[in-house]
Amino acid sequence: MHRPPTAEAELAADLAAVRPALGARFAAELPGARAAVLTRLWRALAHEPLPWVVRRAPTRDGLTLHLADGRRLHGPHADPYATAAQVTAVVLDGTAYEDAARLTTALAVPHGEHLAAELAHSTASLALSRAGQEQPAGHHPKEWPAHDWEWEQRVVDGHPYHPNCRSRPGFSVAEQLAYGPEHRPPPVRLGLLPVPAGECLVSGEWPADLRDGGRLMIPVHPWQAAHVLKRSCVAGLAAHPLMSLRTLAVPGGPHVKTALSARLTSSVRDISVGSIASSAALSAFGETLAERTDGLLHTTRSLGAVTADSPDLAAVLREPPAVYAGPGECVVPVAALTTTGLPSSPAWLADFARLALTVGLRLLEQGVALEAHGQNLLVVLAASGAPVRLVYRDLADIRVSPARLARHGVAAPELPARVLTDDVTALRRKLFGSLVAGALAATAGSGQALGTALAAAVADVPDTGTTGDLRALREEPVPVKALTLMRLSPGVSGDRWARLPNPLVDVGF
Repeated sequence: MHRPPTAEAELAADLAAVRPALGARFAAELPGARAAVLTRLWRALAHEPLPWVVRRAPTRDGLTLHLADGRRLHGPHADPYATAAQVTAVVLDGTAYEDAARLTTALAVPHGEHLAAELAHSTASLALSRAGQEQPAGHHPKEWPAHDWEWEQRVVDGHPYHPNCRSRPGFSVAEQLAYGPEHRPPPVRLGLLPVPAGECLVSGEWPADLRDGGRLMIPVHPWQAAHVLKRSCVAGLAAHPLMSLRTLAVPGGPHVKTALSARLTSSVRDISVGSIASSAALSAFGETLAERTDGLLHTTRSLGAVTADSPDLAAVLREPPAVYAGPGECVVPVAALTTTGLPSSPAWLADFARLALTVGLRLLEQGVALEAHGQNLLVVLAASGAPVRLVYRDLADIRVSPARLARHGVAAPELPARVLTDDVTALRRKLFGSLVAGALAATAGSGQALGTALAAAVADVPDTGTTGDLRALREEPVPVKALTLMRLSPGVSGDRWARLPNPLVDVGF
């Protein structure tokens, strides 16, 4: 029977035509990429509330999942916070699977065929990302790059826990090499699409150099122009792609967030009209937040935002986080911290956790839950490598409690309804799921290291005693987005959640 080519074979064929010199390295990286994606999928199977997993039974050599159809799936112990562990195979009713896509197909769960296709693409794209690396992932702190976008190029594997860590459906090999930051491409030439000003919604100030008489020049990503808008654009700004792919850094200028209507990891990356409308208000609110942290946090300002009444044609100009670095300092995205060598020191990790928790919990107590994952959260490092301040970018997905703000004598500003909530669970999920189970966990690299760092940090974090947030952090399971369950639930809106073991309990705190 004829079988269609796999995603790996298709990518290899395209690579042979576009960049044949990478072919051998791509093939060599495939086993490691399969293990990396399978590791992430096994974490999800072991910890997310999947309806077809009826029981999880620890064994001497790992973990057995009892499935609703009577089958059993066995794999190794699954530390939910580990990033370096590699699962090379799991066994489903006596058959070993080394590939996440094949395993998902064999599980035959509802909507699994779509996830399997995404996992196959993620595996092949991850191998491509790794194949292009000429230097080892780790870098000595003295080798800090000169430009902010170079930090973002160091993040090769994408999301540390999402099985779709490198899924870029709709991107050809040539486009991945041209637009993926980890491939260190030459500057991307953004297009400029002129739109009559009367047809645009503008938030903040749109700069004069992006105006042409009565028209606004909207920056457009070349992938968006070719595949979604299907329109030619005027050649515009040359910029370097950042981790989010759709945001690019203009040398000496702003960061440009473009609409990119592609599904990357979990979400379609367009820019909603509502987020443009609220851009200036959120930016001003961010400055208010920073003033309440005694200088420990800066938020990047929105310089201007525009949409032509469409999520497919919009852009936001933001100030670069590097403007908040003092002499000798450097601003590093948390996702890139593992490339500095610094987190290998338990003392450094505890200092970073103390800084992040002090800021995060203080703002949460006052009514603001940051989505402080490794892409949104950046840390200012002193010349010695010590973490001294934080920078937060992209306020679109924070949560704000009007009731908590009111207790501190602050009136809730006019913000989108979707960010406003007084639900304690929703507020804690937002912060703890992104900061503890995301940024801090991925930086620590294991549950043991995370627990040790948290134990050292929370002992020094002030507890106001009025909200119970610190107690919840110390005693309750850690909430985290159930990323795989969400991909298997296409008809369900909103986030789904899992509860991970509290690493403080494991270290006897």
